[in-house]
Amino acid sequence: MPPVVEISALRRTFGSVTAVDSLDLAVERGEVFGLLGPNGAGKTTTIRVLATLLPPTSGSARVCGFDVTRQPNEVRRRIGYVMQQTFQSGRYLMTGREAVEIEAALYHVPRREVRARAAEVLEIVGLTQHADRLVMTYSGGMKKRLELAAGLLHHPDVLFLDEPSLGLDVQSRHAMWDHVRMLQGRGVTVLVATNYLDEADRICDRLAIIDHGRTVATGTPDALKRDVGGDALLASTRDAEHLVEVVRGEPWVRRVVPAGGEVHIYIDNASVAIPALMRLALERGVELERLSYTQPTLDDVFLLHTGRELREVV
Repeated sequence: MPPVVEISALRRTFGSVTAVDSLDLAVERGEVFGLLGPNGAGKTTTIRVLATLLPPTSGSARVCGFDVTRQPNEVRRRIGYVMQQTFQSGRYLMTGREAVEIEAALYHVPRREVRARAAEVLEIVGLTQHADRLVMTYSGGMKKRLELAAGLLHHPDVLFLDEPSLGLDVQSRHAMWDHVRMLQGRGVTVLVATNYLDEADRICDRLAIIDHGRTVATGTPDALKRDVGGDALLASTRDAEHLVEVVRGEPWVRRVVPAGGEVHIYIDNASVAIPALMRLALERGVELERLSYTQPTLDDVFLLHTGRELREVV
């Protein structure tokens, strides 16, 4: 079965600025697939091309087997799209139910089905009891859920979510992703853009890490972290370059990556590496300000492939 979303050598420029640069991507049916990267990496532009809101400069993109350039209407019938922005201010004076019913008209839902569809999607996102309240009284999390409801009105095969949890508190973020998992269980394929590391790690079946419009790594979160190799020691010091020289080549070190005033040291066995590192630092005059031990994270994956930490460029 072909992928639900296929991108090949996709390029999108804005004048002299290249937002998406030779991007390749394949999303399988029923996946929650993440685009993880810093602001400006090309995530939103990629989703807007897939949603037929922007034409590609070159390359190709297909959704549900339909070309986004040559068959945009077929694509639109099969997708839902939740943007970063919340509902337009004019909708704030409406109730949640009214706002969703107006969206149903924009999606060309048959008039006789509008009320039933609106009630259905409000139930899916847990807003039935709040449906007749004004949108202006909704919390940020409720507004995001209302947007998600609107994106589901026409029963899409693929749902595009662009930073859906941006600005939400932790509880609202968890509620949002509970709804996404429920949609996945109903057979919806979800493509989500995010720069939240924990979110991508927890919710995505697979993900692509994007930087400067290019894919730098693709796989399941666990597989990407395993590729980093071993566990990780994070050493903070004013003499990072010296520390790199000291530990590089030691038998217990798999990889060393400096990042500003910190040094990421990837190892096999922490019980061996930690005392060995402290002894070497003492012998070679490297003052360690802080030393911590973790398993590799997606930030380590980003660092490995780009030389920067994602948390530093978001």
